[in-house]
Formats: sequence, C-alpha cells, structure tokens
Amino acid sequence: MDRSEANSGTRDVAEASRFDENALARWMEDHVEGFAGPLVVDQFKGGQSNPTYRLRTPSKAYVLRRKPPGKLLPGAHAVDREYRVVTALGGAGFPVARTWGLCEDDAVIGTPFYVMDLVDGRIFWDAHLPEVPREDRAAYFDAMNAAIAALHVIDPAAIGLGDYGKPGDYFARQIGRWTRQYQGDDAAGRNAAMDRLVEWLPANSPPDAGDLRVIHGDFRCDNMIFHPEKPQILAVLDWELSTLGDPLADFAYHLMMYRMPAGITAGLAHGPPLGLLGIPSEDAYVAAYCRRTGRTGIPNLDFLVVFNMFRLAAIVHGIKGRVARGTAASAHAAAMASQFEPLADLAWEQAKRAGA
Repeated sequence: MDRSEANSGTRDVAEASRFDENALARWMEDHVEGFAGPLVVDQFKGGQSNPTYRLRTPSKAYVLRRKPPGKLLPGAHAVDREYRVVTALGGAGFPVARTWGLCEDDAVIGTPFYVMDLVDGRIFWDAHLPEVPREDRAAYFDAMNAAIAALHVIDPAAIGLGDYGKPGDYFARQIGRWTRQYQGDDAAGRNAAMDRLVEWLPANSPPDAGDLRVIHGDFRCDNMIFHPEKPQILAVLDWELSTLGDPLADFAYHLMMYRMPAGITAGLAHGPPLGLLGIPSEDAYVAAYCRRTGRTGIPNLDFLVVFNMFRLAAIVHGIKGRVARGTAASAHAAAMASQFEPLADLAWEQAKRAGA
C-alpha cells in the first residue's frame, strides 16, 4: 500500500478513537454558527498523532482534531496551540482552514478538540507530483515555496503570536526536547545512529539567528490542500509542531524532500533526474525562497538538514512507541514506525556530509 492509499479518504471510526457523537452535536449547536444536524462522523485515515475526523451535516462538512486518549508524552498533542495558530494565521490572510471553536472540557468527548472547515481540494502524497503534468510541476513547487516564504515574513507579534514560543536558544531547546522524547520512550527502543546524533548535534549547533518567526514544523506537500485544478494552496494543515523559531530551520525541514527517498516520506532522492520531471533543483528552490524572504543564502544548511532529520526520526520513534503501547491513532502507524531505523541512519549519513 502506498502513502496515498494509506492516508487518503476516511474510514469508520476506530474503536480506540470513538466518542459520544450526540455530545459533540450538542456542543456544536452551542458553539458553531450555522450548525444544523444530523451529524455523521467518520475518521480520516491519516493523522499519525492527533486523531482527525470528518463531520458531515446535510449542508456542510467540518474537520475535528482531538487530543488522543490514553497515556501521552508530556507536551505532546497540544490541540489548543493548533487552534490558536490556525485562527491567528487565518486572520492574517495565510491559507488555512477557518476555525469554529475549541473545547478544552474533557467531559464532552473525552479529550480536548477543535473544529474547523473541511477544505476540498487535492493532497499530493508523492513529492514527484505524478498526478500533475510535467509542464505544470514547477508552478506547484513555486506555490509551496511562496507559501512557506509568506509564513516566514509574517510578524508574529502583529497577529497576536508574540508569545507563541520562547525566545533564544532555539536549537538547544529543540535538540533537548527531541532528545528527551527519544530517550524517554522505552517502548520504542534505542538506535545507535540516534545516540550518535544526540551527542553530535549540541556540539555542532550554530548560533541562533535571532529572527523568530512562526514556524510550521512539518511543512511538506502532503500537509497542504491544493486547488482542485491549479497550482494554488488553499490550506496548510497539521500545525501541531508549530512554534516560534528559526525560519531557516523550518525551511530546511521542507527542503529535506530533496534528500529523502520516497520510501521514508514525501521525498525526491534516488528517483529520476528532477529536470526530466519538470521539478526545480534544490539550489533553484533555495534561491527562490531566499529571493522571497530577502536573503542572500542559507548558512549552515547541511546542519539544518541533519537537525530536521533527527527531529523527524524522534517523531517517528514516538509513533513506534505508540504502536507498542497500542495508542497509535493511524491504521498504518506500524508501517510508519518501521521507517524509524532507516531515517535515523539517513540522518547520521547527512551528519557525515556536514562534517561528523
């Protein structure tokens, strides 16, 4: 099963993710303008971390994102933060789904959740964009580039997000956070490459750029909804990992697609030559982002890629732990968890490229 088949569409709500749908309908009657039942609930196949549901009524469709039930790692699954950043960015004109309300009362469906519009469009699970004609692919890549650049030029304080993250020591805090997540999840086990990265990254971190911006944290093609017929992004999804941080680190995460194979995530490495596919090169993509954000280049790019691969490996390690504990939200979580070791090894190979 490929990533598109595994993640696209909906299914019946998993037993571990069920809740009182009547209680939800009553909450929506009180908090969602224009809501009118009856309400039909199913679950999206994707959503490795926070269970995500489609809510259908006779006249409208919504999306619900909730904190998963069960034992969770500290600080994870903060749907209240997701709601806050999506609401603020929507007010600033950035392409996100319209939010309708946040519920932090566990008594309603068992865990906190928020509701937003369902945005119809296309999601691409393969960064090669095989569904798009060759001559159009560059425009789709340019749309992604323009979107992440637009995010990184927004002044967080101007949209009420000046306190959305801690100032200073971004890399130290992030490396520390994901090291603790990795080392604190005994159910998922250890990996020699990750252990080497835990030592190498703090010793090789560049100084903070001091340019705090809202960063998405998981900006890739399958976290965007494109217009059904043209290269326009209608909504950027999955803001669970967002914070204030180094925008260049955020861009480097997005840029990882050029160095990741398709088998691990939405990657472009080890495939046909990009020029034959109509896809811009890594250098051209970096240059376009720098032009849009007023930069002359990205220093320490190789380190930033290693940092992000380590961070992604720690996230996948967390999925592996949830599989072991039986709390994984996605039906294909086991397949994702199996990618932890190859991803950790790839991160260490990139560290060697950066001088390890």
